[in-house]
Amino acid sequence: MATTKILVVEDDKNIRTQMKWALASDYEVFLAEDGVEAMEVLASERPPLVTLDLGLPPNPEGTSEGLKLLGQILGIASNTKVIIVTGNPDRSAALNAISQGAHDFFTKPIDIDELKAILKRAYYVYTLEAEYKALQKQVGAGDFDDLIGTSPEMQSVYSSIKKVATADIPVLITGESGTGKELAAKAIHNRSMRKEKPFVPINCGAIPENLMESELFGHEKGAFTGAHAQRKGKVEMADGGTLFLDEIGELPPQLQVKMLRFLQDHKVERVGGRKAMEIDVRVIAATNRDLSQMVSAETFREDLYYRLAVVTIDMPPLRERVGDIELLAKSFLQKFAVNRDMPKQLGKEAMDAVRAYNWQGNVRELENTMRRANLAEGRTITLEDLELNTGKNDVQPLDLKEAKDALYRKYIHLAFVKHKGNITKAAEELKISRPTLHSIMRRLGIDLE
Repeated sequence: MATTKILVVEDDKNIRTQMKWALASDYEVFLAEDGVEAMEVLASERPPLVTLDLGLPPNPEGTSEGLKLLGQILGIASNTKVIIVTGNPDRSAALNAISQGAHDFFTKPIDIDELKAILKRAYYVYTLEAEYKALQKQVGAGDFDDLIGTSPEMQSVYSSIKKVATADIPVLITGESGTGKELAAKAIHNRSMRKEKPFVPINCGAIPENLMESELFGHEKGAFTGAHAQRKGKVEMADGGTLFLDEIGELPPQLQVKMLRFLQDHKVERVGGRKAMEIDVRVIAATNRDLSQMVSAETFREDLYYRLAVVTIDMPPLRERVGDIELLAKSFLQKFAVNRDMPKQLGKEAMDAVRAYNWQGNVRELENTMRRANLAEGRTITLEDLELNTGKNDVQPLDLKEAKDALYRKYIHLAFVKHKGNITKAAEELKISRPTLHSIMRRLGIDLE
């Protein structure tokens, strides 16, 4: 049985070595000291687990490089579980990273037992998601794959997908982040004549500009420093199938020219190569930006825009699909349930809050909220378990005692989650004694151990 791969991204050589030896008995460990090395390892090895120090060169004292790398990792490997490493007692940076898609975090100095527990749980979630996707492929996933919704807005999307699927023409999918643009692209591919061939996605905004040309068009051995072997690009990998260009509005100007040329003659030349290869692909692009405005501002080529937008499909934001919210929430709880026959349920107050929430992050935010809430104790998910940032306290009427008890429940739960059930550390976090914490838990009927 193959050993699970893990990538450790850490600029401190001593910590890298420590983590390598600590994890070597359980994982196949790969090391990187900066973002460039990390992306090279990710591209070649595709590890399911990554530990990421936010303080990386050239800004080791800040978090900007680490957060940028997080986006790049999830842009090309969205299922990867990224565990943030922070040496800062202020948890705001780590929590910010989690809001951007990181799975969890731990703090320096490193407690190896704590780290192993976090990694074990992260890999368990990774395998559950992989098993679910495999099962969906086996049994079939309904008429429109993972697109879920019965609202009039989604019925319009389904109708458009049916019309364009067999036409073999470029399609531009627009909509806010998190609305399901890639799922729509997959649905088009799966109903096309190319469905037996590859569907190859690439996020144009997640790859560093200096690596983007190679990612798209490939490179020959020796084409540039670090090009130790010939490598196919995403366009070539998609030959016969569909190339999905996510966030096409982020494509750098010089690559807009090359993409336009490819769409015109269907030929590609690897970086450092001398031979043009004819490639047969269907291109589907997506963006959360207004490309017509970018054309007016001369930041996106007009000729490329009209090449891509032969047909446009607009994905509606979740706040305009009110009738679908409950259906989606229940579907995600079913997806994340360890026991598929007994998924967790939203209590009445929790369901009311889910329906009333604005969901600025759309379906992706709802999915992440249900994933987090699924870790709550008990089978019924409460309002506190959702941890929705409503910015108001009038979700339900409370007297002062009820409000105080609700606050106690929330912060005790957060402390236990953060410290993995360790009551001593939880009490320290809450700045109360262990006996006091026990007393409050007994009074409120909380059993988190």
